[in-house]
Amino acid sequence: MKHIALILTLAMLAASATADDGKPPSSRQRDTGLGVFVNANGYWSSDNTANFYSGRPTATDKAGGIYRILKSNTYGHEIWQDLRTNRRISDAVGSERDFIIAEYPQMYYRLSYQIGIGIRYDYASGFGWLLRFDLAKLRAQGQWNLDATNGTGQLGYDRYVPCGITGIEDRINIDFAITRSVALTRSLDLELDLGASLINTKVKDNLIIVNGHSYSILDRWNGNSPDVGVGSYEYINQGGIGYGFFASLLVGYQVPGLGALKIGYTCAQNRIVLQHYTAWGWHHSLGVRIEINNFSFIQ
Repeated sequence: MKHIALILTLAMLAASATADDGKPPSSRQRDTGLGVFVNANGYWSSDNTANFYSGRPTATDKAGGIYRILKSNTYGHEIWQDLRTNRRISDAVGSERDFIIAEYPQMYYRLSYQIGIGIRYDYASGFGWLLRFDLAKLRAQGQWNLDATNGTGQLGYDRYVPCGITGIEDRINIDFAITRSVALTRSLDLELDLGASLINTKVKDNLIIVNGHSYSILDRWNGNSPDVGVGSYEYINQGGIGYGFFASLLVGYQVPGLGALKIGYTCAQNRIVLQHYTAWGWHHSLGVRIEINNFSFIQ
């Protein structure tokens, strides 16, 4: 919780220095009532669930992951022929059935983006609440090594064939927060948001890249390899609904009667749900929020 504690400390220090006399500017007119907003952020995800996309077999799917594609007649033979033609593997790899993964990847999430829309309600006291819907688009990335000589060390070949792997997912957040704003100057506000989230994670794809060609390793074959005579099925999402808590600190430029432009940082502790890789982690975002008007007809 040290990240949220830091946000609270910064908010208290800034609030204590709002004006020379220690009080918010008295001439400031505060907008109250219902408002709407949009936001856009850079999003740094915890890597605690990234290895879901590493392509490792699981206890219930031991022939799955990367091997599902690598050893299949449909795609594995195509990969084997391409590597043999380009002299990336030795004759010790006699067919796709001989492929050996020498090293699995350590996955991490790249910097992503998050966009959202929401409503908020502000009171004359400076307190308020907000309800927000966010979408984050994430990409996990790593590298795995295919054994080029199956341990024989044949001359004329590299020991490994480096291969890429990536995972693509969406996270849809529903956030609710209590807000507190204090005036720093006649135009600037400091805002602190404390809230809770529901997070729906959807797995979109999991791709391996071998010698420049991409193949999806998502299970669309009901636990089987995509061989001749094996039918494909609709992929069943391996994500789920998690939850968490967050704190945000924002500085906003106010245009009375119209809205505000705010820049803020958010720190969240979330439980992300992915099959076999459900975990808590710290997540961070930094971005802008545009508040579009306040509707004075609802008080």
